[in-house]
Amino acid sequence: MSIVAENLTWGVRRKTIVRGVSLSAAPGETLGLIGPNGSGKSSLLRLLAGLKRPHTGRVEIFGQDIAQVSRRALSQQVAFVQQSAATDTNVTVRDVVRLGRTPHRSALAGWTAADEAAVTTALTHVDMLGHTAQAWQTLSGGERQRVHIARALAQSPRVMFLDEPTNHLDIHHQIEILRMVRDLDLTSIVALHDLNLAAMFCDRIVVLQAGSVIAGGSPENVLTETLLRKVFRVEAGVTRSLYHGRPHIHFTAA
Repeated sequence: MSIVAENLTWGVRRKTIVRGVSLSAAPGETLGLIGPNGSGKSSLLRLLAGLKRPHTGRVEIFGQDIAQVSRRALSQQVAFVQQSAATDTNVTVRDVVRLGRTPHRSALAGWTAADEAAVTTALTHVDMLGHTAQAWQTLSGGERQRVHIARALAQSPRVMFLDEPTNHLDIHHQIEILRMVRDLDLTSIVALHDLNLAAMFCDRIVVLQAGSVIAGGSPENVLTETLLRKVFRVEAGVTRSLYHGRPHIHFTAA
């Protein structure tokens, strides 16, 4: 397995936000995290990526306990894409993506051909190579998110974590970005709020409620009318999409 988490628990003060979570992801798999707002998706992602330390439990990435791995060594294997990032600094697309090489470079090291190749490859993957010299401030929301992913790819990671990467994007860019993530040769764990997008692009889905895992498995087995009613408190019908063959949720109007 690429990622194995066992009995993760974490909280703030007296509030438990992640409660006894265990999960795993196989190499090359796209694993979706879904759940109502406040269910602990973002906090769980940060625990899995080593950005937070659990109160109990452990995370292994390719057999290594991440608590025993240095921050720099972990950053060479793991990339994290947050919901959005803003800057007032006058930077170009290339400047942003170059930051992804930081874990691979010492303080006194010069820019190498390997660094340049990683940046070029990352920009090519997200179809932004033609925008290399473009100013960050002139990019659309979808273009900015692709650049965020390119910066993560420039780290040359084996695992990528994405926290609602399609938030605030129109449907065209949502589909474009998730298709791109799915097609990468990486293990990806992505938190999503759109259940139909999770069904369309994720190999497996883990459902969180109040910090605990309620269900896990293929979209076909997880996204049932009973679960939608119990966890999301909505009445909905679930059919098989003629377009992609995965479950499609039809929400019932009030």
